[in-house]
Amino acid sequence: MVSSSMRGDLTIRTVKTKSGATAVQVVQNKGKQRSSLKHIGSAHTEHDLELLMTEARECAEAHCRQPNLFAETPPEPSPSTLASVLAQTRLVGITHQFARRVLLACARKCGLGDLNELYLDLALMRIIEPASKLKTLELLERYFSVRYVERTAYRMLSKLIEHQAAIETAAIQTAREDMQETFSLVLYDVTTLYFESFKEYDFQKPGFSKDNKPMQPQIVVGLITTRSGFPVMHEVFEGNTFEGHTMLAVVKRLQERVGETKPVIVADAAMLSKTNMQELEKEGYCYIVGARLASTTAGFIDLIDRTLPRTDKALRRFDYGHSVKNAAMICEFSDARYRKDKREFDKQVKRALDLLERNEPGRRAKFVKKSKEKDKSFIFDTALQAKTEKLLGVKGFVTNIPEETMSSTDVISYYRDLWHVEQAFRMSKSDLQARPIFHRTQDSIKAHMLVCFMGLMMGKYLEINTGLSLRKIREELWKVHEAQILDQRTGEVHVMQMETSELTNSLLEKIGVPEHPH
Repeated sequence: MVSSSMRGDLTIRTVKTKSGATAVQVVQNKGKQRSSLKHIGSAHTEHDLELLMTEARECAEAHCRQPNLFAETPPEPSPSTLASVLAQTRLVGITHQFARRVLLACARKCGLGDLNELYLDLALMRIIEPASKLKTLELLERYFSVRYVERTAYRMLSKLIEHQAAIETAAIQTAREDMQETFSLVLYDVTTLYFESFKEYDFQKPGFSKDNKPMQPQIVVGLITTRSGFPVMHEVFEGNTFEGHTMLAVVKRLQERVGETKPVIVADAAMLSKTNMQELEKEGYCYIVGARLASTTAGFIDLIDRTLPRTDKALRRFDYGHSVKNAAMICEFSDARYRKDKREFDKQVKRALDLLERNEPGRRAKFVKKSKEKDKSFIFDTALQAKTEKLLGVKGFVTNIPEETMSSTDVISYYRDLWHVEQAFRMSKSDLQARPIFHRTQDSIKAHMLVCFMGLMMGKYLEINTGLSLRKIREELWKVHEAQILDQRTGEVHVMQMETSELTNSLLEKIGVPEHPH
């Protein structure tokens, strides 16, 4: 037997066999014990023996080097050794698995863990890089090495709306358990999403557009959030639905989910209709809605003008029961609102006068009205000017909550929380890019909006718990890459992840996700 020592605890051993051949083995020494790591082969000639010895040395070198490259605490290699090792490796890919693992953990925190992972991947991609469904499937493979068959993905997407009740129940449960929400107050608002088309279908139709696209078909989306802005329920309506007609259906669905609690409903002025308020009163709901003071009677505007002091934050509560039973109108004057209203008022007056002077009154302008005089088609509307001036700086709020139950100051404070819904819609339209919508059928449109709703749940959960914007969170997660390194000698691919920053670790801690989520 002949032994040839190698680096570390490896030895190349040659042994004569009974047939007269020479066996070549790579042997590992463990203390006083010796075990065969690999039998290279048996040589019958000197030439064969030389080839087997070369192969044995390469095998021993590979065994020595690989653990040194990928071990958790590798010893410091010499420059020449490191160069030799790196020469046998190749970078074959960069992924962002870390970001996906964190967002999947966030989805589970939101109670969405029982859904098929395809749905969660579609939702988290609204945060990472919103795109069409086909492009999203490509990005999932590029960024995360996650592959879905296109036909299967589209077939499953159409079934997502079957899970809407479970998803909204999960949202309500998350709000209760993670945010200690009692649903004593909820916020409701509506937005519109238009389509890049002028062709109507059975569900998307032209209507009053919040995007100033009145000629293009659209859908109407109603959203209920908690006071902190976490979404708990949504509904999609036909594009020509009057937004004031959307609230009651969604509120009643929420009531079914939250049980006996009857939340105070906070909504903007578009929801203020006699029918809505009477229905809410009949169902036993308290409400706070914005008022359109300009639509009230001249006598009521005169009453506000006479009795409301023009000092900052001045308040007056007026009986509104002549319009709706038990309703009160709270009016507040604000210096900041007055300056804003006055600037807009002056611009509108100037525009109207300029158009009349240039004899172009047919163009759209406030304070211009048709004349009954034969020699003039249009005149300046002095009555409207006087009425508008009386309301500069004044904002109205209608509620059926008595003063002894909730002060006027608290009513206004709750109403101002409505910006959380507006911010959620802005997030949906900008960060999550709910539009453009690449669907035509009602079910596929609703499925798309449900994916966006799930993305909104995850996004608001992250923002509320970290105090960071969704854009900043996404940037931090995206900084962490994984390198896929191919060992060309063994064919194995090893994954090495970048270190996470202090900010990223803090982010993970705040949302209760392990530093290395699985």
